[in-house]
Amino acid sequence: MALQVSTLPIDRLTFGSPLQIGYLAAIPAPFTPPLPSAFDIHRQSTTKNYLMSKTKKLNHTLFLYFSIAFALACSTSLLTASTGFFHQASAFQPSQKPAAKGDDRNNLYDSLHLDSLGLTRSAFSQGLSGLDMLIAAGDIRNADILSIVDLNLPSSKKRLFVIDVSTRTLVYNTYVSHGRNSGREMATQFSNQPNSYESSLGFYVTGDTYIGHHGYSLKLDGKEEGINDNAFSRGIVMHSASYVNERMATARGYIGRSEGCPAIPVKWHKNLIEKIKNGTCLFFYSADKFYAAHTKMRFPPIS
Repeated sequence: MALQVSTLPIDRLTFGSPLQIGYLAAIPAPFTPPLPSAFDIHRQSTTKNYLMSKTKKLNHTLFLYFSIAFALACSTSLLTASTGFFHQASAFQPSQKPAAKGDDRNNLYDSLHLDSLGLTRSAFSQGLSGLDMLIAAGDIRNADILSIVDLNLPSSKKRLFVIDVSTRTLVYNTYVSHGRNSGREMATQFSNQPNSYESSLGFYVTGDTYIGHHGYSLKLDGKEEGINDNAFSRGIVMHSASYVNERMATARGYIGRSEGCPAIPVKWHKNLIEKIKNGTCLFFYSADKFYAAHTKMRFPPIS
């Protein structure tokens, strides 16, 4: 039997009629949840307090854990940073180690037989004295190495001497050029002026390396005012050159000349530059009257 639904509007229904009662009965009453009992309220409150207590303890535990972890991380980072700083400081701080003095100086010159190789005693003695003064001034980072170019010797001789004063060894002895306007076989003219194409005497401190027009090269910092302190602006560096070799020295009696730079043989240049780079002493010596009169270095008399 099909259900018939009245289409009469509600205001047309007669109060108390079966149709009205059936219509109103068909409308569901709104749901009203039952009120919680006292037991339910107590249970909910107890559960809430329990959960809050556990959450509080958990938060406290997590806080302590992360605080300890953070403190350990900070301590480790600080220790690492401090260690790195002191390692870096020790790598770049000026050397406080004095060079050989007194009898050790003379013994080193003699024990290495440097006189037989052509290095004059005055060049060696002044080189060590200048090294001591540069160490005292805080300019030297590696006091073990002393390099001397003895320009009292002709360019056909091996006049570059690289000496390890700590191990008392001669590391290198090879050819080195002088500036083309300083002379042919012998360097007799010296200048600190740009475009002079002459060598500059005195003490230098080696710098870092770079790849330039002549390949692997070494920067030089002239330490004597008015004598070689224009080295940087002049572009005076140590580099290799094909015109610096024994064959040319033997055939012509002199090697090629540079624009003022100390050029060394291609065969040795990389290892030699690696040995003397980064804060070692390099001394260009000559018994030159102008240098002797104007240098501020004070050399003891040779015994």
